Amino acid sequence: MSVQNTGGRLGQSGQTERGRVAPNSISSQSPDQMLGMWTTWLDHLSAAPQAAQKIAWAQWPSLPDPVGPSVLPGNTDQLGKSLASDPLLRSLDQIWNANPLREVVPIDWAEIAWALRTVWLRSAGKPKAAMSLVEFHQGLWQAFFEAWHEAGQRWLSVFGFSPVEESLAASRDKRFAAPEWRSNPAYLALKQLYLLASDWLLEQGDAADMDEAERQRLNFHLRQFVDAMSPSLMLMSNPVALRKAIETGGASLADGARNLLADLSAGRLSMVDAEAFAPGRNLALTPGKVVHRNKLMELIQYTPTTEQVHQIPLLILPPWINKYYILDMQPKNSMIRYLVDQGFTVFVISWKNPDATMDSTGIEDYMDLGPLEASDVARDITGSPSVNAMGYCIGGVLLTLTLATLAAKGDSRFNSASFNVSPQDFSRVGDTAVFMNEPTLDLIEQQMMERGYLDSREMSNMFSLLRSNDLIWANVVNNYLLGNKAPAFDLLYWNSDGTRMTRAAHSWYLHNTYVENNLIKPGEITLKGEAIDLGRICQDTYAVGCEKDHIVPWESAWRVTQLFGGDVRYVLASSGHVAGIINPPGGKGAYWTREESAGAASSPEEWMKTATKHQGSWWPDWSAWLSDRAGPKGAPPPMGSAQHPPLANAPGTYVLER
Repeated sequence: MSVQNTGGRLGQSGQTERGRVAPNSISSQSPDQMLGMWTTWLDHLSAAPQAAQKIAWAQWPSLPDPVGPSVLPGNTDQLGKSLASDPLLRSLDQIWNANPLREVVPIDWAEIAWALRTVWLRSAGKPKAAMSLVEFHQGLWQAFFEAWHEAGQRWLSVFGFSPVEESLAASRDKRFAAPEWRSNPAYLALKQLYLLASDWLLEQGDAADMDEAERQRLNFHLRQFVDAMSPSLMLMSNPVALRKAIETGGASLADGARNLLADLSAGRLSMVDAEAFAPGRNLALTPGKVVHRNKLMELIQYTPTTEQVHQIPLLILPPWINKYYILDMQPKNSMIRYLVDQGFTVFVISWKNPDATMDSTGIEDYMDLGPLEASDVARDITGSPSVNAMGYCIGGVLLTLTLATLAAKGDSRFNSASFNVSPQDFSRVGDTAVFMNEPTLDLIEQQMMERGYLDSREMSNMFSLLRSNDLIWANVVNNYLLGNKAPAFDLLYWNSDGTRMTRAAHSWYLHNTYVENNLIKPGEITLKGEAIDLGRICQDTYAVGCEKDHIVPWESAWRVTQLFGGDVRYVLASSGHVAGIINPPGGKGAYWTREESAGAASSPEEWMKTATKHQGSWWPDWSAWLSDRAGPKGAPPPMGSAQHPPLANAPGTYVLER
């Protein structure tokens, strides 16, 4: 849960009574003072790790009086001069340089410092911001009074009084799940102070007068800051960690230190028990054979489980930045096994993990050696003149490029196309846009030029920052404060098992999608000698977006309905980028559909207003749609052919490469 949805609104009924003026609030405060308080706070924090031993945990200090920090100049010019020495950046540098976590946590403190300075400068001398600060002070004192009041009421509940109910938003914040955050007045006050301060800062970002891209960048880094400053991340203000340290006689702290040393040695934060899983041992278990191999991919054909299968096979293109087995995790949630059990002949591309020798492998190589060569092999083995194809995430981008190029050539080998959380229009890309500014892209290009590829950790770090509380800070608490082993979770294992990206292909991809958004511009891209136009793609199409997708917003995935020239069935699944797709029948979740009789929708918002919600998995809906386009059923084809004999058992060899 994001703190910006909870801070500053917590009280007996979940709302702070901002109209009530606390006795000690002062209406003449400068708007700069809130950021001054944060700076003073950071200065206090910076001293703790420097004075500690090599591995030590910073304690939560006493916060300076919110109405008494040093007042910075109200004049913008004077304020700019006073910032020349950059005290905020100095404090941040002191903290981070003295903190061993800097080696394993991918936080960009320079960007955070920029965000805080921006809020500071833009709030200087603005009456509206000054009123906001007054409201913050009122809420701050109100939170303290209510914290003690609530604690008293909880104690009185022993004598038959009804306890105060916590707001729903606060109760769902996993960082503050320990009972002390609700029952102990000191912890309760600390939590509400943190949430109020976080909310105040995030509100300043929302109100900043700047273009949308800069505001998005500002808000993203402000959220990173407030997440990183949570009191739950420090030993002396984490009741669970303190309790465990006492119960174990300090053994949990020693275990946490060992975990930190191991992660420092590996240069990364452990998010999963890497020894608990392995493809072919307890992941990627659906039986099949590698029937083709080239320098970029292995093609896996899966063993049929039904007496009859559809005539037209299905070719799946996973993203080339991930291992394919997200679609074949455990038997209970394997999309591949499900499709095979529905009577489809399934082929899946398993991408090579490229090294520096593949530096010049470009996007056309991915097309030639990927979907085009794989479709030739699948047609040869099955005897079908065409194949159906499905692209997952950026595997769908590659499928889109291939379909548009073949449409220009008049090649109709693909019968239908399916897309799972795949973007074509990159004008809406959520918070990933923060990582696509010019300095970041220049750094990526420099790294790829030096190595010949982009390390998979770079992409992993980016996706982790999009959900930093769940994927970064929860692991910091678990591994280091509590001294636990990293969890054994199959999805997290897959998430950490990424692939590198060749320099040429990835550079082309970034500039033609995120930077210039050329896919939606007819004739702007030329591939294999053909100017492509997505409007020429006339295959029947099934596209899935996910309601809470933070990588491909569902509105972006919906745009395929307007860009392609054929009939498109769009389905919206609940949950996020992975959980919304890997959601087999029998599990939780829901999905929305909109029938053709409702007419074409002009926007995703209009589509949603007239869509119908269904409980359960969207897989049966897709299976029924695909069955209508997969031809009649007959005897299964052989596993491989004379020209393409089986080379190895699934999951193959490329998926095991690190």
